Amino acid sequence: MQHSNIVGGSTAKRVINCPGSVALVQKMPPKPSSSYADEGTLLHDTIADHLATLQPLESYLGWKHEDQTLTQELIDDKLVPALAALDEIDPEQKMDYEVETRVSFGDLLPGVFGSTDFVGRIGNRAIVLDWKFGSGVVVTAEENEQLMFYAAAAMRTDALKWAFDGVTEVECVIVQPPVIRRWVTTPERIKEFEQTLVQAVKQAQQPDAKLAAGEHCRWCAAKPVCPKMTGAVDRALLVQLKEIDVDTLGRYLKNADLLEDWIKDLRGLALQLLEKDLPVPGYKLVNKQARRKWTDESKAKQALLDMGLKESVVVETSVMSPAQAEKALKKRFSDLPEGLVKSESSGTTLASEDDPRPSVLQIGQQLSAALSKLQ
Repeated sequence: MQHSNIVGGSTAKRVINCPGSVALVQKMPPKPSSSYADEGTLLHDTIADHLATLQPLESYLGWKHEDQTLTQELIDDKLVPALAALDEIDPEQKMDYEVETRVSFGDLLPGVFGSTDFVGRIGNRAIVLDWKFGSGVVVTAEENEQLMFYAAAAMRTDALKWAFDGVTEVECVIVQPPVIRRWVTTPERIKEFEQTLVQAVKQAQQPDAKLAAGEHCRWCAAKPVCPKMTGAVDRALLVQLKEIDVDTLGRYLKNADLLEDWIKDLRGLALQLLEKDLPVPGYKLVNKQARRKWTDESKAKQALLDMGLKESVVVETSVMSPAQAEKALKKRFSDLPEGLVKSESSGTTLASEDDPRPSVLQIGQQLSAALSKLQ
């Protein structure tokens, strides 16, 4: 799923509301992917191939994207309900459609493009559909900027013009299994949105482009450095608790999610820089708290059984943890045998410079940098 770095379907709402964010985001390092995003890509790829080839869903079992694998559970929980929603839109299966199509605005907005999940047509109605396989954030269809972006771009894309030629209705659909959300609008409303988008992109190219905080900030990569966000934090820190009445507190709570997202992304950016061996004044990279693990589970299991613990206690789905074993052995006035346990950190985390834990040496990256200088 490709999108331009100016504006795409997923960023249209932000750019329209905050044109100045375009320049800020372009200065940010790319965000690393996540298991949730990788799972979403896997499900998008699978359903697109299924709709293009009509192969049985079970034939995709074992498909992978990064570290994510398609399982029967994902098919049952995500893909089957998504296809059922599609049957609700097209019960007689008369719809012509295209999947995963690159769309753009041509000369109207050079360099602006995106990728549609699904565009179809039934009679005098064009249908623009987007799969949302994540369940954390509810996505509505009405006045959805992402779907209107795709509709407007598809109208100007030769491969999809057939879906809009002469239609009187445009239906925007969000399928977020098991829920389907639908909104019917007109080609005129899509054209009106297109003009709003054009004005926003033009403003984004100005050095004094407007910055504005709001709901659209949620997924913005530039939150950690945005003047609007940092200003909001500074103001929040200056307010004394005793001066806040309950009405004011209620208004402030509406901004809590925004500030929490900003803090999370700020820490994530600092961690990303330190992991690449770039300095962040006042902070360093340290190992997370070490957790004890068995050096060899089979040997640990046998040792605990030999010491009189019952197998039903030692093994539930896997060998009990060292901490659980210590607790069980205390009743027998016994200690863990030496050599069975090791302590292992689960990774690195951000800490202030006065933290007593030692800094982590990024050996791999320093070695790579040194070798590159020798070439």
